[in-house]
Amino acid sequence: MDHLLADDLARFPELLRSARDVAARALAGLDERPVAAPGPAPARAALPERGEGGAGALARFTERWAPGMSASAGPRYLGFVTGGVTPASLTGDWLTSAYDQNAAGAAGSWGTALERETVGWLAELFGLGQAHGGAFVTGATMSNTVGLAIAREWLGERLGVDVSRAGAAALGPVDVLSGSPHSSIGKALSVLGIGRDRLRPVPLLPGNREAVDVTALEAALAARDGRPVIVVANAGTVNTVDFDDLRAIAALKERHDFWLHVDGAFGAFAALSPAHAPLVAGLDAADSVCVDLHKWLNVPYDAAVQFTRRRDLQVAVFHNESSYLGLPTGEPDFLHLTPETSRRLRALPAWFSLTAYGRAGYREIVERNIAEARRLGSGVAALPGLRLLAPVRLNVACFTLAENPTQERVDALAGALAASGETFLTPTVYGGVPALRAAFSNWRTTEDDTRRVLAALTAASAAL
Repeated sequence: MDHLLADDLARFPELLRSARDVAARALAGLDERPVAAPGPAPARAALPERGEGGAGALARFTERWAPGMSASAGPRYLGFVTGGVTPASLTGDWLTSAYDQNAAGAAGSWGTALERETVGWLAELFGLGQAHGGAFVTGATMSNTVGLAIAREWLGERLGVDVSRAGAAALGPVDVLSGSPHSSIGKALSVLGIGRDRLRPVPLLPGNREAVDVTALEAALAARDGRPVIVVANAGTVNTVDFDDLRAIAALKERHDFWLHVDGAFGAFAALSPAHAPLVAGLDAADSVCVDLHKWLNVPYDAAVQFTRRRDLQVAVFHNESSYLGLPTGEPDFLHLTPETSRRLRALPAWFSLTAYGRAGYREIVERNIAEARRLGSGVAALPGLRLLAPVRLNVACFTLAENPTQERVDALAGALAASGETFLTPTVYGGVPALRAAFSNWRTTEDDTRRVLAALTAASAAL
């Protein structure tokens, strides 16, 4: 054995304690360290010929790279839709690497059974019934891709084509209807061979909404002359967290033949709040559902879950034909359900966090984040230099400059906020207007954090 490996093995507990101390210091300083990374990254170094051992690598990382890590796990990182890492989920994540289970199959480990239990808990959390099976994937993009791959197989079933054997071209042109699809939908259609250009936009509700007009959707379905199609509905759009009327869309299935995929990457968590659960009424009627877990579940990257009613079609798409892996009989192994074969036990951090805090704990996080988003929205509306572009419907405040909101000036505002070290927001465009969006999904965020963000916004907007 290499002497550095042997030395690390002999001092393994000490090395883990050192890593724990580095992590503890990083987490303890989240409230005060700059939210965005300061300055340019170091120049790329050459690959070491001889190593420095685990302790040397830890020291080099701490000195060279740690200062440039963003505080994305902290309470004022409001860019994209980024959750933090609960204490319990971090514990589970460390153990995931320590046990190093390959969650592809059940042979020789209880890891697969733990994942099935966790998927069942998540389905219950989001109001899905026994008909929905699920599996862990990397994120919302892969969850949407898996759901649409199953939808593609369903189209083949309707048209008498075995897509998993004959390929997507055997389907002919496919129509995918949606009002405000996330960018990952187009990416998924490209990957699946359906094509980005087959995404057909459906008119939205009036009043600068992002929710689909169900009457217009029915007209678009009727125009397909009975040919089966895919409908992608939204349970929470990215810019303003608008919701399609899932129950009304599902009711259209009584008259039209379509697969209903619901992108509920973070909006599905509205189900945890009694006041907001009506927004996702009808989710259980979906044929496939996407939910991202490294957002509002606050587990480490990368983790998401996909659900579907048609596990048989899922197996048809993703089964791995190999003599040494076995056939997907009975309860299929996860290697027969997603694009990955070998993968880590992503369910363990989620299992830890759900066990630690339960439904009530997550309800509190969701409702607190919603309250803080509304607090920020009210504060933005009161500032003379800013204006809200949409109501704060759930956990995102979307706003712009009150005067002359050019892309250059909005980018300058975002840059000033990042440079302040107080917060990080991502630019967007809403209704043709360059804007910023603040997304609240971190378990640490409190009223004090929101007031600090508002103070930074006040100063930055006044300086433009």
